This record gives sequence, structure tokens and C-alpha cells, in this order.
Amino acid sequence: MSDSTPILIDNGRLVSPADALDRPGRLLLRRGRIEAIDPSDDEIPEYCHHIDAAGCIVAPGLVDLGVEFREPGREEDETIRTGAAAAVAGGYTTVLCLGNSDPPIDTPAGVELVRRIADGAAGPRIRVIACLSEQRRGEQMAELGLLVKAGAIAFSDSPRPTGNSALLKSALDYCRMFDIPIFDRPVDPDLVNRGVMHEGRVSLVLGLAGLPTEAEDLAVARDVRLAEATGGRLHVGPVSTMGSVDLIGRVKSRGISVTASVCPHNLWHSDEMLRSFDSRFKVHPPLRSERHIEMLCAAVADGTIDAIQSGHMPRAREKKMNDLDLAPFGAATLETSLAVVATRLVHAGLMSWSQLIERMSTKPAIIAGLPAGTLTVGAPADVTIIDPDQPWTIDAAQFYSGCQSSPHDGDSVRARVIYTIVGGEIRYTRRPALEHLAIVN
Repeated sequence: MSDSTPILIDNGRLVSPADALDRPGRLLLRRGRIEAIDPSDDEIPEYCHHIDAAGCIVAPGLVDLGVEFREPGREEDETIRTGAAAAVAGGYTTVLCLGNSDPPIDTPAGVELVRRIADGAAGPRIRVIACLSEQRRGEQMAELGLLVKAGAIAFSDSPRPTGNSALLKSALDYCRMFDIPIFDRPVDPDLVNRGVMHEGRVSLVLGLAGLPTEAEDLAVARDVRLAEATGGRLHVGPVSTMGSVDLIGRVKSRGISVTASVCPHNLWHSDEMLRSFDSRFKVHPPLRSERHIEMLCAAVADGTIDAIQSGHMPRAREKKMNDLDLAPFGAATLETSLAVVATRLVHAGLMSWSQLIERMSTKPAIIAGLPAGTLTVGAPADVTIIDPDQPWTIDAAQFYSGCQSSPHDGDSVRARVIYTIVGGEIRYTRRPALEHLAIVN
């Protein structure tokens, strides 16, 4: 579908927290922009593509704050093309791609390479989170100014934590001149050793090395203190512990500008799943105990945690088939995040659809500083249409992603993406046949 063809989305429920919008209506998309909300008959072009969204939610496209597409150098795990296909199938119209490829994205040439490949992928808008340090070694700051000029919109060594406190402080201070955020995966590397799963009763029974909660809590405490000292823009996440939630809530109450995110699987499954020794449950942050899950869900609902990110860390089948202690952390999650969150939080009555869209679209766009997460007239025509009640069973073998390892494989969920529209172009649909051009007025 060319962006030269106008699209009329009719009969849907428009949900856009940025515009205080949650009501029935219709949307006109033209020339890659949102042209009108509830257009009159005179405003609708004679010929346009008509989408009947009856019973569906029409929302701004989802925005993900950190995915791994692994290209260049780790294409056995995922390529930008397969990752892009997975993203639009999951309703994402913008994703931020981490720089942990091989070589790492720590030069302007690396940023340009990802952008060039992404342009041909016909998926979401792919923006680059470049490396904070040279070669992700945590020793010398990368050429941040040149990376910004090349198009990087944030910096991080994630999923590797920033263990060098002096480096992180300098970077937070330096990046104030660009007004772009630093993302840190909060882990104290001195405390994790060779941990495989959440440190607790289950890890003790299974005889597996644990990842203690204090490793995350101490890193969050350091990170937020440095953000306060420098005034820099800091995003911590994804987080997974009660201690992190408590710390983030307290610093926000003092007016410190810090944001945080969580992964859907940390809101659903507990460390009890590792009793199966199945490596698809070996994710990072690790699955924690039920007490942590309950507090994380409450923190998402009340806004202490600002955003939900997929935590997409694809790893090749042959790697995940290894013994649990040798298999890498990671899973394919882009195609299931919306359904998991809707099932766990919205259909359970813990939050509304408007709040979900805010956590998965509006707030991530604000954190990343992107013109997304809104249905306002003139904004980019990035739209996701969701059937909020459609039940389905997750089958990882059917994923578009190059990775078929998922902690949600076999789970029953409710809510599914029907259309993903990027810049006025339909990039994904579950409808078997698209409506032809039609006179709609």
C-alpha cells in the first residue's frame, strides 16, 4: 500500500492518551500524516483505502525502547529484516535498536549501516541507540557528538551494564548539551558472577547460581544518584525488583528526572518456571518471585514505572538448546508483548486500555524524544489497530522473528494486532484480504 493512497479508518475506538482521546471515531491518513480526526464527508477523498475497525481499538503505533536485531555480525540470531517483520506483527511502528552487534555500533559508520539496512526492511521506523563506550568495554567514552550527528538518539552499552561510575557520570553530564537520554541496564557486575536465574528458594532447590536482587537495587541507587548530581537524562531498565520500584518511586517524589521500564515476561511468569530447566525461561532481567511480580504490576499501573519494553533478545535455536547454565539469556518477545500485557493487566482489571497505550506508545516516545505516540492531526501516520478481545494461543514456531524461543510459547492470551500502519503505509495485517479502493462518501 503506497503512502500516496489515503486511508480511512472507520468505526473504531480511538485511544490516544497524549490527546486525551478515548471514544468512537474515525481517522483519515494521507501523505504519511494524520490528516483529520472524524473528517466530514467533504474532507474524505473520493478514492481511498477503507478499513472497517468495528470492535477494534485504533491507537498510536507502539514504541519499543530497546530491541536487539543482532546485525551486523550475529545474523544467526536475528537480522534487521526478520526483526522488523516481528516488530510490525507486534504492533510496533518505532523501535530503538541497541548497539550490541559485532562490531558494536560505536561509530558513525555503524549507525549509518543500520539505518541503511532498516530503510529497505519495510518494517517499523528503526532508530539507533549507539554504544556509550568504545567497543562496549566500559572504559573510554565513545565519540558521542559524532554519533548524534550520524543519527543516534540515545546511548547505552545494554544489555551490558555500565559498571564504570565515573564514565556514566561524565556521559550524563556531557549529553545534556544534546538533550538525549542514556539508557542503563541496572546490574552491579560484581554481584552477578555466573548467575543463571533469580536468587531465592527455587534456585537453592535446583542448585543453580542465582542473580541476587541487590545487584539490581544497588545499580539503580547509583544510577539515580548520578542523574540527580548531573541533571542528565537517565532511563533505567528494564527493572525487575521490588527494591528498584521503591527507589524509583522515592526519587521521582523528589522531582528527579528519571524514567524506568519493565518487560512483559517479568509481569507474568515467576522463577518457578525454571523448575523445568527449559532455557526459554532464561531471560534477562530474570524471572523473579511472585512478590516482585505483584509490585511490578502495581508500579506499572500507578505510573511509577513509565514504560513497558519488549525485552526482545533473540538468540539462535542451537544456542538456546544448550544446558540451562550454558544457554544464553534471551527470547523473542516483540510479537507477544501487547497481548501479554493486555491479558495480564487490562483484562485482569489492573489498568485501562488508555493506560496500556500510554505505557507502550506515548511514554516511550517521550522518553526517546520522538514525534510519535499520538494521533494528533499533523503527526506521522503511525497507527496500530487492535482487536482487544481476540483470544489466541502463542505459538513461537509461527513467529516472524528468526528466534523461536519464547517464555510465552503455549500461553493463552487475549488481544491481537490487526493492522500496523507506518507513515501511512500498511506494513502488517492479519486480515486475509484487504479492501480494494472504494468510494467511501
